[in-house]
Amino acid sequence: MLNWLWVSVLVVLLDQLSKAAAERWLGDGSVVGLLPVLDLRLAYNTGAAFSLFENAGGWQQILFSAIGIVVSAFIVWYLRRLARSQWLLALGMALILGGAMGNLYDRLTMGKVVDFIHAFWQNHHFPIFNLADSAITLGAALLIIDAIFFEGKRHGRQG
Repeated sequence: MLNWLWVSVLVVLLDQLSKAAAERWLGDGSVVGLLPVLDLRLAYNTGAAFSLFENAGGWQQILFSAIGIVVSAFIVWYLRRLARSQWLLALGMALILGGAMGNLYDRLTMGKVVDFIHAFWQNHHFPIFNLADSAITLGAALLIIDAIFFEGKRHGRQG
């Protein structure tokens, strides 16, 4: 099922293009309002997803880069073993791989990840994120859906 890698490549391309655009257009500190609950604002994250461990002193860059490399290698290995009927699982894994590679590229080249999507409700703010984070989240949701609705059927169990 390596034919799903095109999804990963597309995620990396869109992620990197959107980050370059964000740095170019939002680099002066400007904020672009899209919806009453969503705007674009540039931020840099040296931590994990959603800014976890951002102020950890630098060790997190090495750890998260290593995790990204190991997880990416595992996903490619796992995708090779999937049956054609496991398309939802393959799509989820490909989205996660693309997101992981997009953020890994930032970590390896800049030592930080470019974020720019800011969701909020009144005074409650969600950590700023990017398209790679969105792909990882969507991919994880697809893995959960696959596990709940399809895994038992593949093994002869009714759910």
